[in-house]
Amino acid sequence: MLNLTQLHIHNVRRHEERRFQELMQQHHYLGALPKISETLWYVATFGDQWVALLSFSAPALKCSPRDRWIGWDFRHQYDRLKLLTNNSRFLILPNWHFPNAASRILSSCRKKLQADWETVFGHPVVLLETFVDPQRFRGTIYKADNWIYVGKTKGFHRTRRGYSATADSPKMVFVKPLISNAQALLSRPVLKPHYRTGGPKIMLSAQHMKFLPDFFAAIPDPRRAQGRRHRLSTVLAIATAATLCGMRGYLAISDWAESLTQKARERFGCRYENRRYVVPSMSIIRNVLIRVEPVQLDNALQSWNQLYGQQDESLAIDGKTMCNAIDEQGYQTHIMSAVGHQTKICYTQKKSVLSL
Repeated sequence: MLNLTQLHIHNVRRHEERRFQELMQQHHYLGALPKISETLWYVATFGDQWVALLSFSAPALKCSPRDRWIGWDFRHQYDRLKLLTNNSRFLILPNWHFPNAASRILSSCRKKLQADWETVFGHPVVLLETFVDPQRFRGTIYKADNWIYVGKTKGFHRTRRGYSATADSPKMVFVKPLISNAQALLSRPVLKPHYRTGGPKIMLSAQHMKFLPDFFAAIPDPRRAQGRRHRLSTVLAIATAATLCGMRGYLAISDWAESLTQKARERFGCRYENRRYVVPSMSIIRNVLIRVEPVQLDNALQSWNQLYGQQDESLAIDGKTMCNAIDEQGYQTHIMSAVGHQTKICYTQKKSVLSL
């Protein structure tokens, strides 16, 4: 029998990473994962022998059972994902399958993870998640460690073009709070400073993309009729959506627009040519934002917020030109922000320029 009290957990050291990946690739049915973004690897040892491998990495962008359990809304979800981490791999190595060993290792690692995460990445983590394939496992390890089963995924998997057409692999979803009030903290309107991981951002759904241009339809187009290639409502909707999602500056907004899938571009009402939906260029976005009437833009955004917002009764996009602030190309600095009227939260802020 294995003496569980003699099991120890430590972070995988740099010289151990190759061995960690080779063992994971050889013995885990999903293979190894690259170490990208915020990821921590752990190894459980008995003396000088490796017993188990664990990987914690970025959480799922969307997961309906988890999101329902947390109770957060789209205005908060994207910005708070960094407070979650996913137990993306858990492997008990061959010849180490002893009763209660896996749950003991998982529990010990979980207790160590919270402090390690804040030390390495500079912010706390309050909730763990994991996905279990019911065709292979029953989630016994997680149940033994008091993880909470919150439901099953829809079964679609990611592809290069988005998601698979058929739902063929639903997974069981388990979560484990690392603090007693994780659920309430993640769903509250305003986070305490300690848990803020950057400028507030939101995640737009397909419905938001589809209807956002309608709120700008009544704004007069300040551009000359000749040469207009994109509808004003589409340009404003894309610029607003990008700003609300945390993009800063015209280049970032343009890059965000270019990253939109053909389906998303269609929802925004983009121009269709040569069998493809085309997004407005950076120069078009900049020209529109400079020329459009700010009060009308603010009113349109408030109308959108009344329908989709929750914590702020109204949300304003505010713009200010900074006098005597000239960049290296001879342009004045212009600041645009999305600000909640009630909470006074600046959901995002972008720097742009005005031609002199």
